Amino acid sequence: MTDSNRWLLPDGVEDILPPLAGQIEALRRDVMDTCQRWGYQLVIPPLIEYLDSLFTGTGHDLALQTFKLTDQLTGRMMGVRADMTPQAARIDAHTLRREGVTRLCYAGHVLHTRPEHMLTGRTPIQAGCELFGSKSEAADCEIISLLLDVLRMGGLPSVHLDLGHVGIYQALIREADVDPQTEAAIFDAMRRKSVPELDTLLGGCADQTAGARLRALARISGGRETLAQARSALEGSAVEVMAALDQLERIADMLTESYPEVVLGFDFCELRGYNYHTGMVFAVYAPGHGEALAKGGRYDSIGQDFGRARPATGFSVDIRALVALGQRRQSMNGAIWAPHSEDNSLAGVIAGLRLTETVIQAMPDDPKTGSQNRECDRQLVKQGDQWVVEPIR
Repeated sequence: MTDSNRWLLPDGVEDILPPLAGQIEALRRDVMDTCQRWGYQLVIPPLIEYLDSLFTGTGHDLALQTFKLTDQLTGRMMGVRADMTPQAARIDAHTLRREGVTRLCYAGHVLHTRPEHMLTGRTPIQAGCELFGSKSEAADCEIISLLLDVLRMGGLPSVHLDLGHVGIYQALIREADVDPQTEAAIFDAMRRKSVPELDTLLGGCADQTAGARLRALARISGGRETLAQARSALEGSAVEVMAALDQLERIADMLTESYPEVVLGFDFCELRGYNYHTGMVFAVYAPGHGEALAKGGRYDSIGQDFGRARPATGFSVDIRALVALGQRRQSMNGAIWAPHSEDNSLAGVIAGLRLTETVIQAMPDDPKTGSQNRECDRQLVKQGDQWVVEPIR
């Protein structure tokens, strides 16, 4: 490596410098404080775990995004976490083992082998909440409401919330009873909303069959009016399909009443996390950001892989993206400049001020004065026998 590129960081990896680092950390603290006020307890999972644990349940979808390494103590394969959701599920099911409802929150770096899209790096700062032990609709409503409060606190002027339900697709594909290869092709086309491919794969299906309903479902997306369109297109489907539509309508009613500023949409091809989600799913989008800023949903099966089946629902949000997109007003209190001095009383004055203020003291060889330090708007000066704080003019 030459001297010219010795200090280059890998693609998608970057330093976060002042003042952005301070803004991100302030928002992270506020997000965690908000979650804890809702009753969610903070957990700090380890950065690395054995692959058997990281790839349990939801983790299987993350295999390609996970950096892998060999544990020098045991020889077993380990991974650097690419998502903290499976870690929270492991903590609930295997470590805490509480009865009843458990609420957990977390925040920290995750590492991806490649960026999820062009607007992100490989080291996102993920925050999230998980609610375990309740299969009720109220739990789903609480998770979405908390997420919207977090986004509101982050200063997003407007958001678009897409709702979906993987149970609809699951019921239809079971009823279609196709071979595994065709099912994989249908899933891929459905996820990409490729209507021509679905027409090719399912074009021979008779009306009022599961195949025909899948073709129709791929053409339905939009606002509240799409719920009525979906009911019409899916008429005659299994009971669980209509129950899923009923649930989406009830949750939409709640959100419209409590968060009228949120634009609601419905996407029946939203199959992100299909292998582990078991019910309602959602994603939040913000103007100027093409990918989901936050996402979540219900995943009732993952705890079983850890030896304790638990219903679960939750969300995660990209803190870095929220800082970039939000219009959050942050307190910009300046600092106080203190000179280097051998006056013994100065140390006590500085210590007292630092209980509530930022005080930057000059070093003996520091050429700056208070007026030259851009972080400082005040300075300590000695008047008679007293040190006083004065504005920097």
